[in-house]
Amino acid sequence: MEDTRVRQHDDRWNWFWAWANPVKFMSWTGKVLPWLMAMTLVTLIPGLVWGFFFTPEAQGFGSSVKIIYVHVPSATMAIQAWGMMVVASLIWLIRRHHVGALAAKGAALIGLTMTAVALITGAIWGQPMWGTYWAWDPRLTAFLILFLFYIGYMALWAAIDDPDTAADLTSVLAIVGSVFAVLSRYAVNFWNQGLHQGATLSLDKEENIADVFWLPLVLSLVGFGLLCLVLVLVRTRTEVRMRRLRAIEMRERMRDA
Repeated sequence: MEDTRVRQHDDRWNWFWAWANPVKFMSWTGKVLPWLMAMTLVTLIPGLVWGFFFTPEAQGFGSSVKIIYVHVPSATMAIQAWGMMVVASLIWLIRRHHVGALAAKGAALIGLTMTAVALITGAIWGQPMWGTYWAWDPRLTAFLILFLFYIGYMALWAAIDDPDTAADLTSVLAIVGSVFAVLSRYAVNFWNQGLHQGATLSLDKEENIADVFWLPLVLSLVGFGLLCLVLVLVRTRTEVRMRRLRAIEMRERMRDA
């Protein structure tokens, strides 16, 4: 009886890990991507149009408040992308699934882009609000370090020829860098001083912005989240194809030799 239960447990996990098989991954992602793209368009475009053109100016902030429809979602996705990299890296380190390593690599460029957008839009917001484009605020500093970690992660992938060694080292870097992803999210809670405001969205209704801004912001957040998921899947599929091409090239070189 005990052996049967263990076998059933193993079979369930084998079924789960089978989805990370490159062939199966390419198959199911090819089917869901069109639906995810459609959902992205349905949420992201209305959210941005609603936020930028159909919301009023905020008292004390003017029209500059509308930058939150890009800044908040991009900052959120910058942190979530690193979280995806950590999960994918752990899958590689524990199970040695190549799709895990390639998914982490694919998410890095998306996270880097989102971090850059968050820093740029934050600077645009900071100039009229704080009188400066940059301040060494705890959250801003943590975000800048996260940006540098993204660059270092991608540079490490490019610097090592052996893909498995590169995957091992970048996985460790992703886990170490998760500290700054957490600091980027919770720096305002850890350090009360600083110019950066607290959370724009919170489970505490008293801390949320007014509904007229909150509703399109949530729609934009969902749209950005779906956009990042689509881009990560597309990037991962590209990495899988590139790995296949390298394997074919190596076989041809060995055969010619």
